[in-house]
Amino acid sequence: MTHPTSPEPKSAQRKRIRALLAGLSADEASAASSRACAILREQPVWQQAEAVLFYAALPQELNLSPLITEGLANGKCIALPRFEKETGTYAACRIEHPENGLARGNFGIPEPPEAALALPLNQLDLVLVPGIAFDLGGRRLGRGKGFYDRLLAAVPAAKCGVAFDQQVVSEIAVESHDILMDFILTPTRWLTFGQGVA
Repeated sequence: MTHPTSPEPKSAQRKRIRALLAGLSADEASAASSRACAILREQPVWQQAEAVLFYAALPQELNLSPLITEGLANGKCIALPRFEKETGTYAACRIEHPENGLARGNFGIPEPPEAALALPLNQLDLVLVPGIAFDLGGRRLGRGKGFYDRLLAAVPAAKCGVAFDQQVVSEIAVESHDILMDFILTPTRWLTFGQGVA
């Protein structure tokens, strides 16, 4: 009788996935980002969303910034996370123009400036979520700090993990505070998990 294997430890998964991503060239990452944008553009959850929380992409993350520009042009309310040191949590802050006025944040990630207005989290329709890895059950492996998990726990909106294909694994060890994704977007796939989203 064979026993199911337990998921790879999170620390080992982070190390392995980061090594895979380090092998991607800038051209490969750019082409993959364009394909992911094209897939998301076709999804009803994107088309119908009026308020969307994006993320400022790091070099080894899919860059969806063309959709920020398109969303703003189409009248969507677009926000980016800003870390609030006083509370140790992320706020969703509106941006009026892509790449304009972003400041280096607490973790070296571009964020909206202090003057940007925070959007009530219950007004968001869609959250685009970065991560180190995602699995085929909709679980997310973050950077290990837990800040993004706390943000996601407070948001009732649809949550879409965004990842290169190399970041999608068979299983991630789940913990009680981990938040499941409703969708996962990669450059080749759109996965739906239906965590209570119509």
